[in-house]
Amino acid sequence: QLQASGGGLVQAGGSLRLSCAASGGTISTYHMGWFRQAPGKERELVAAVTWSGGSTYYPDSVQGRFTISRDNAKNTVYLQMSSLKPEDTAVYYCAADLPPYGTSRRLWEYDYWGQGTLVTVSS
Repeated sequence: QLQASGGGLVQAGGSLRLSCAASGGTISTYHMGWFRQAPGKERELVAAVTWSGGSTYYPDSVQGRFTISRDNAKNTVYLQMSSLKPEDTAVYYCAADLPPYGTSRRLWEYDYWGQGTLVTVSS
């Protein structure tokens, strides 16, 4: 089970750190991703990290502003968000891509999903 937390209301230009804690099993062999879904829009990937943490991926929309990291000892994945913009407002979800891995860049490749946490960025 994946539990996302850390969402809230922040002003534009501010920062937030989301956490995704896993229970009932280890995520140490899973690639992990953060997705977001804004009202009326499709769910989109904002960050992904390999099981070891050795490789990450970000789309252009968040590159340089978001950082994904993981602590396998704590069974937790993080998303540090900075320089937030109103267009970052969305429900954010963490997800796990189990072996055999795909590219970890496509929604359908993820096997487990956490509940969302709402991030609201005010202008």
